Amino acid sequence: MAQLIKLQDYITRYEWDTFRYPTQYIRLKKENWDRLYEKWSQPEEKSSEQFIQDQEQESGGLLSKLKDKLLKRSVYSETIIESVEEENELPSTEKELKQQFLDHLLNFQLKWATSTVNHQSIIDKKYKDDPLLKYLLQRFPDTYLLMYHPVFTIKQAPIEADIIFISPIEIEIIHFVELEESAVLMAGEERTWHVESPDENRKILNPLISLKRTEKVIRSILSVKELSFPVKKTIISRTNPIMFSSEPYQTRIVDKMSFDSWFLGKRQLNSPLKNDQIKVAEALLGYCQSISIRRPEWEDVPEESPHITEEMEEY
Repeated sequence: MAQLIKLQDYITRYEWDTFRYPTQYIRLKKENWDRLYEKWSQPEEKSSEQFIQDQEQESGGLLSKLKDKLLKRSVYSETIIESVEEENELPSTEKELKQQFLDHLLNFQLKWATSTVNHQSIIDKKYKDDPLLKYLLQRFPDTYLLMYHPVFTIKQAPIEADIIFISPIEIEIIHFVELEESAVLMAGEERTWHVESPDENRKILNPLISLKRTEKVIRSILSVKELSFPVKKTIISRTNPIMFSSEPYQTRIVDKMSFDSWFLGKRQLNSPLKNDQIKVAEALLGYCQSISIRRPEWEDVPEESPHITEEMEEY
């Protein structure tokens, strides 16, 4: 499951510590899946009460310690499969079990992408049911870092970007164009594309415009940070054919007929997280806008409390 490192203009744990959270997420995912699979495959050996625990015993102890010594109040503890206790029973097949786990994992990802230890953003409910966001997160490997329409701040001006995938080998800027299945897209170099369908013919804004804008922002940030990393642009339609005489310069067009091939290529990338990849993610996050409020349980704690932050790193 890909990692959601930035969602719109919400605060995210990845901008708090970009080098820590990608590897921590992969570790937590594996630990929680192993525990869930063990409970499912050997139900007689573990009770639900034993299974539903905090993500790590030491984290739970740390939170209790902070509660007693620092906050004097309840601190929320999380686990990837925290809502599994609400399930009456686990599914009968491994395939269903994996999907159940991925659905719980999606909620966990949204939590990390909209909060830090002491701040949180008010998330729009639409993202919890966004089918495209769910698809991108659940169908791609853990080593893909996803920025979902991030808002960059360049020269004090907000710029909403396209979808950005940071893989171990490249940055891919993606624009999805998905219309009714009967429609055919006619791509060109003009400001608009033609859409032909049985009901009506119309025009849509050329997706290359926003792709180029996002590319310009990314390349300028990489230049300032003196980072070298490949940047590619891709237009995708999973529902429609796209007709074009020649593919746009340095841009790949993936339509209904070629999507499976593109998707399989992404899935087959077998590479661990790379140091340069994390550096690039950190650089981009540093220029993103984040709007948040202080968590209620931290209202009485001074804003500058580095010793607390250090102790809460595992939270």
